[in-house]
Amino acid sequence: LAEREAERRAGEAREARAACAARAEAARDLEAAARARILEDDDRSPDQLLAALGEVDPDQPATALEDRIAALRHARDALGAVNLRADEDKRALEAERDQLAAEKTDLEEAIAKLRAGVSSLNREGRERLLAAFETVNANFSVLFTTLFGGGEARLVLVESDDPLEAGLEIMCQPPGKRLSTLSLLSGGEQTLTAMALIFAVFLANPAPICVLDEVDAPLDDANVSRFCDLLDEMTRRTDTRFLIITHHAVTMGRMDRLFGVTMVEQGISQLVSVDLKRAEALVA
Repeated sequence: LAEREAERRAGEAREARAACAARAEAARDLEAAARARILEDDDRSPDQLLAALGEVDPDQPATALEDRIAALRHARDALGAVNLRADEDKRALEAERDQLAAEKTDLEEAIAKLRAGVSSLNREGRERLLAAFETVNANFSVLFTTLFGGGEARLVLVESDDPLEAGLEIMCQPPGKRLSTLSLLSGGEQTLTAMALIFAVFLANPAPICVLDEVDAPLDDANVSRFCDLLDEMTRRTDTRFLIITHHAVTMGRMDRLFGVTMVEQGISQLVSVDLKRAEALVA
């Protein structure tokens, strides 16, 4: 009996070992299948996947892992179909981004150059404007005193410290009057002051010809004589040819040559020219 019992137990042990070996083999097959499925789904081995996941709680129930996997798969499926042109679109967008960045850099450099150019032009403009202003102001003061036989006048920049944005005010004081602006003078005084300013500009930058259209109309005979004296002085100091349109006899008598239009017959005009200097020589 003892031998039979030993043989039975030995047989059971062999069967148990065989069953364990079969289960181990099945487990290895399942592990190999799982490894293959993981490699196929994620292109990574289980060891690489475990390293990527970081720390994992070994006591976490398998059902919790399965629920999490199901939720992640559902979220993945909700993303929709895979865009196979994503890499190509990404490269196109990156190229466009680089092009826009280069254009932005070029624009910023162009803006900087333009601002530097504008700043340089403004600086040079201020210097030239101030230099011309000082010259014209000095000439204006002298010519005003000459025309009025005294008094004083000056130009003043107002409303801004920047010459390019400032306004211009004419301050003048004829003999026997208070210092005031141009608008407070009489018509004749305004005319003489305007002539002084015009000729002051001419002295700063003379032109080859100057046309004055009846500027002596508001003046009396005394002031017309002063105006003609100033014209003589301007003729001596510059090479400008002055063409005066006038109806004043005093002004016409002080000119070198007269041009007139006469009507010999009704509707027929004729141009008449007289050289006064030559006429004076013939009379003498």
